[in-house]
Amino acid sequence: MNTDNSKPAKSYPVLDHDEYARSRPADDFWGQIKRTINGKPVTEEQISLIVTSIRSNLQLHPEDVLLDLACGNGALSTRLFDNCRAFLGVDLSAYLISVARKHHEVLPDYLFLQQAADQYVLSEAQPQRFSKVLCYGSFSYFSEDAAHTVLQTLFERFSQVQSIYIGNLPDRDRLDLFYKENRPSDAELNDHASRIGIWRSQEEFAKLASEAGWQARFINANAQFYAAHYRYDTILSR
Repeated sequence: MNTDNSKPAKSYPVLDHDEYARSRPADDFWGQIKRTINGKPVTEEQISLIVTSIRSNLQLHPEDVLLDLACGNGALSTRLFDNCRAFLGVDLSAYLISVARKHHEVLPDYLFLQQAADQYVLSEAQPQRFSKVLCYGSFSYFSEDAAHTVLQTLFERFSQVQSIYIGNLPDRDRLDLFYKENRPSDAELNDHASRIGIWRSQEEFAKLASEAGWQARFINANAQFYAAHYRYDTILSR
């Protein structure tokens, strides 16, 4: 029975990212961050497609200082260290950040911090030091309030950032290509705590970005990418 202070149980599965990561083997870096196909870690070829798209579309160069929001365990982040002068990865999960610090942190320039993305962007003492921002495979798990806060604050406080790469967003307009049957309820599709997070069409995402001052350009994924049929990436610019 629910108490007055409890929330009713949801009729669909929700995802605790920290708990899920802890349930995977300590060396299963891709499994910990759900970079999987049918529960199995994606291939190195798939990771290479992701990294190539980020490097190319974010136009990383050796003088960039890169901010990676909701970076997970740093397994993807570390693939970009050679393309930037300095790096900070931020994630809410204490466990994932502990993995990132143990396996991927390179002091003093390539660091990881445990904090929620929306809290971090509001509290960063030197936002002007960053030139590029990445958020891959995680933005759909931000609440609506957090999503607005992150985009608005990046625009207002991180004045040297000219472009943001937001990747692997689930496309509401291509929902039927993923769910062949048992279509989720609208409540689940709009819930950041659900297994895939919030599904948005490209039009919806462009509006969200525009409200914060950003212009969105959408990227066609390589046809060989395993999620190309129902996900999209975007570059935000001023």
